[in-house]
Amino acid sequence: MTGPYQGGVWRVRVELPDAYPYKSPSIGFVNKIYHPNVDEMSGSVCLDVINQTWSPMFDLVNVFEVFLPQLLLYPNPSDPLNGEAAALMMRDRTAYEQRVKEYCEKYAKPEDIGAKPEEKSSDEELSDDEYASEDEQVAGKADP
Repeated sequence: MTGPYQGGVWRVRVELPDAYPYKSPSIGFVNKIYHPNVDEMSGSVCLDVINQTWSPMFDLVNVFEVFLPQLLLYPNPSDPLNGEAAALMMRDRTAYEQRVKEYCEKYAKPEDIGAKPEEKSSDEELSDDEYASEDEQVAGKADP
């Protein structure tokens, strides 16, 4: 992906409603991101962005491969959850992109969220022990 978010790595929270896939999932960023359509405190993504185009034919792959990349590439400042980011984007695009890059440097580096190139992506592949120690791995190296 190109643009000011390039190189950033985020953990994403996904909540599936009882009526899924007929209702869209609730999506939020766990680590901070500066974006007009993402609430800076909660990380929640503006649901209208997903709801407008949601269909029961979609699945979570669409969320990660289509909706979130599109959201990052094409923010919608006219429907903001972060009014400051929306105003800055409309007033001074260069300053907005600089702020995005600062947030990426501060909050979205792979080592900050414990991401490793070989990290397993499927919950079925993680053992209970790995779940229990995940927080320690994110915070720093455990004592030998």
